[in-house]
Amino acid sequence: MSLYRFVQDLRFADVPAHTRYLVSTALLDILGVAAGACRNQTSERVKAYSLEHYLPGKLSSRLLFDGRTAHPLGAAWAGGFCIDSLDAHEGHFTSKGHAGATVVPALLALVDACRDQGRNISGEEFLTALAVAYETGLRAGVALMDTAPEYHASGAFSGLGVVCGGARLLGLDEETFRHALGIAEYFGPRCPMMRLVDHPSMLRDAHGAGAYAGLNALLMARAGITGAPAETVTLERVRHCWQDLGERWEIDAQYFKPWPVCRWAQPTLTAVTAMMAEHPEIAAENIERIRVETFHESMRLQGHFPANADEAQYGLAFPLAALIARGQVGPNEVTGAAIQSPDILAVSRRIEIVEADDLSARFPQEILSRVNILLKDGRKLTSPITQAKGDPATAMTPIEFRDKFRLLASVNFDQARIDAITAAIDDLEQAEDCSELLEQVLSI
Repeated sequence: MSLYRFVQDLRFADVPAHTRYLVSTALLDILGVAAGACRNQTSERVKAYSLEHYLPGKLSSRLLFDGRTAHPLGAAWAGGFCIDSLDAHEGHFTSKGHAGATVVPALLALVDACRDQGRNISGEEFLTALAVAYETGLRAGVALMDTAPEYHASGAFSGLGVVCGGARLLGLDEETFRHALGIAEYFGPRCPMMRLVDHPSMLRDAHGAGAYAGLNALLMARAGITGAPAETVTLERVRHCWQDLGERWEIDAQYFKPWPVCRWAQPTLTAVTAMMAEHPEIAAENIERIRVETFHESMRLQGHFPANADEAQYGLAFPLAALIARGQVGPNEVTGAAIQSPDILAVSRRIEIVEADDLSARFPQEILSRVNILLKDGRKLTSPITQAKGDPATAMTPIEFRDKFRLLASVNFDQARIDAITAAIDDLEQAEDCSELLEQVLSI
């Protein structure tokens, strides 16, 4: 099936049932992250930036969990940064990145702009566009990983997913669609990801930039501006990334994060969570030393004494210490005043993180850690080699997803609002339009 025909002809009913479940679950998961992040420092600063520099005009969209209006480019920019500022969104192995934190805020901005102009989009059509955006964005990421010499931030490829999902909603003809793909790839933010890992900042995984690049490409192509061919789609050597569209689903290979920290820290948190369940004596006051053995990229995280929330979430030692000191890792453990908390820092000082060659050799197909804990009474506890909770093979349950949504959203919203958001997502496939969902996630 050609890419254009996949984009325009897909029906949500044609998507396998489990994949449809994952699309709706990914939407719930992403919006939970946005709800937990919408009032943090990064989100507030980028919203202020977008409202000042991307004024609404012919097109207008509301900001996530805010209600104020900006141009859709500004709304997508702010939405991507908001979700990216709390590192709890889903990801994907072979692209080494994420799609949802780009495509969800961009498509919401586009749908809200359509609503503002009097065009309502059904819930089923939005979910179809979202499935298209996820699937094509992830495949573009695999193609980029196969052809680019550096490890690039997710915004480098996920903007192509925005183009595909947006082209479905806008009904672009094939020529305009191809120009939009070319523009999105040409202007894609090929940010060097390991620089961000070594020097964490609010820029994160470039999802705001990817959301902007994708919507910008759609608007430029509709204005008749031409774009170079998108090589991550057209090159012969990436044909394998696209030839089974509609037959095999990259969405099925996504992982989900139980905790709002870097994916590479998740195996360690999974291992220690299991150890704490088996050994209740693992508590802050009983710890002498912890040695984490992990793959090279995870070892690079370190992060014993973060200066801010970005460093805390792109670290390994601090969130592990928070888990042991407080029994959970949510927004309240990796943002705000928690960064300076003596109880967490006291544990963090006792953590050593080293590379294990055998685990590095299995990356990126597997991300694994093992943990050794020495208690003050002399006992040594060792975990098995552990993969992260939330992988397809270690999937989170629907109840666990709801619990995660509640944990994240409760930072800023009461239970009534939480229930209203989840109900809007549950009812979306049958909804005649997206008005209820938009009202719940685009108002303050």
